Amino acid sequence: MLVLFVHGMGRTPLSGWPLLHRLRQRGLGTTTFGYTTTFERFDAITLRLKSRLSKIAATGPYVVVGHSLGGVLIRAALDSLPKDVARPSHVFLLGSPIQPSRLARRLKNNLLFRVITGDCGQLLASSSRMNAIGALSEPATGIAGVRGLSTRGGPFGEEPNDGIVSVGEVSASWLSNQIQLPVIHTLLPASRLVAEVILHELGPEDD
Repeated sequence: MLVLFVHGMGRTPLSGWPLLHRLRQRGLGTTTFGYTTTFERFDAITLRLKSRLSKIAATGPYVVVGHSLGGVLIRAALDSLPKDVARPSHVFLLGSPIQPSRLARRLKNNLLFRVITGDCGQLLASSSRMNAIGALSEPATGIAGVRGLSTRGGPFGEEPNDGIVSVGEVSASWLSNQIQLPVIHTLLPASRLVAEVILHELGPEDD
């Protein structure tokens, strides 16, 4: 079984090293996909990811793990994957927004935000573009961090959150299950708890 990791916005494939190291220790193969939001539009990244998925699918069974924007890219790529390409046996979304991002909406007109996040940041703030990304048909586990502050004056009010996205923003009825962990958004790929969830969901055959 091969695991493909897609990092979050503003990060690099190295952000998944702690998670992938733990998965390799349990006998799983790992690989990564990189991108930059400053210089690439969302559709262009998605097209590259779709091509990568097609190549991986030809080698045997695989699962995909997406952190934050990485999960959005995975969903968009799978949504347009050719029918003759094998789909992943499981998808793991780590703090990945399914609904439009509240913080992206607040920052979408900020010049620095626009420069750093580019078209991807604008997508996260857009209801129409986010809603156009279809639901997943394969088993999908959503992992939501709940270590962020929940205060009336904060961006998420009293809703559980990981400091970047709320539980509501990473939720959908089509998720096979959703697990909440006491982890902040940035540290989800480095969390031992996340690795344990993934290994447990993959089952004893891959343990």
